[in-house]
Amino acid sequence: MGFRLGGLPLHTSRAEGGRRPQWQPDAAFDIARHVHEVAADGPAAWDGALHTALNAPFEPGALWGMWLIHGHEPDAYAVCYRFHHACQDGSAAAMTFRAILGEGEPSARPVPGRSHRAAVPRRVGAAVGLAIRFAAGSLAVRGHRPDAVFTPSGERRLARGRVPADTLRRIGAARGGSAHDVHLAALAGALTVWSARSGIALPRVTALLPIDARRPDEDQTWGNRCFAVPMELPVGTASKDPDEPGAGDVSLRRLDHVMARTRKLRGEAWRQAIQDLVRFMPGRPTEWYLRRVLSPRVTNVMATSMPLAGKGSLGETQVTGTALLPLLVPGHLFGVGLSFFGDWAEVSVVVDGALPLGESLPELWERAVRELEEISTLV
Repeated sequence: MGFRLGGLPLHTSRAEGGRRPQWQPDAAFDIARHVHEVAADGPAAWDGALHTALNAPFEPGALWGMWLIHGHEPDAYAVCYRFHHACQDGSAAAMTFRAILGEGEPSARPVPGRSHRAAVPRRVGAAVGLAIRFAAGSLAVRGHRPDAVFTPSGERRLARGRVPADTLRRIGAARGGSAHDVHLAALAGALTVWSARSGIALPRVTALLPIDARRPDEDQTWGNRCFAVPMELPVGTASKDPDEPGAGDVSLRRLDHVMARTRKLRGEAWRQAIQDLVRFMPGRPTEWYLRRVLSPRVTNVMATSMPLAGKGSLGETQVTGTALLPLLVPGHLFGVGLSFFGDWAEVSVVVDGALPLGESLPELWERAVRELEEISTLV
């Protein structure tokens, strides 16, 4: 870590100043306050070691921390990297991950092309219109909360699943959508089954989708340059029994529902408008919007995705699995992250330990993906 931090100067800096603080090198930086070790006593202790890394507090004043977990398997280790979201978003954290373990190759994140001055008036109009639309969408929705609210324990748990990345891409391409669309449709299907099994009714589920808004020439390793867009998931629109005749048709309707709502987000105009909002919107309106949209009365699931890297290894390190650790917002059911690495698409669900059947969600998601794959081959 000490060797790699030379290429990540802001990780060894602190904010100094008054109304306009600036990042300055931290003369008192001590790497021992940021890098930690957790040893598992054999395979049976793996869950406990991971739990420790997920829930360990930061050292006082530290903005990030890294935990090396080992002992669960010979010649294998896990690296858990956590950070304060005010300093980094998912894209910056993914780039940090690649810079530490590999050569820092850029991800396949979609970014708007370089803008032209002649398009400025049109961009201003699009950004203002989008701001009004998103502000209206952040208003509290009556009847949004689950009917049965569990009592949080305060301890986070991680559950994971995986499918071949090409499976998601192939299903999405067949309908004119993306792998992320397939992920969200499968998530809606998994939630429908989970709701029936857990006894927690879901009258409405709205996912909060973070969107990377960096410019092509902007530093990827630090800062928070994302915007959050709420999107209602088609949960409860289908039979709760995935084996019932016609369930596959409903799975495709879920996918079409998701695609209809993400189509504009995939377009150049909307991505440019979101980038302009993040770059130019004043701080107070931004804070107001984010507080509203994070409220469980508006959204109740955090759903993010990230292409961590296109290769199956980082430098000389052979990576066998990855997991995004999305925010678990107070009042939300869970946070779900989809990471692409090598040939795999891996879903990670961060739940409160008290959420009934929360750790079954990745398995239900995998099953929903298989349903979509089976029915898409017949259409």
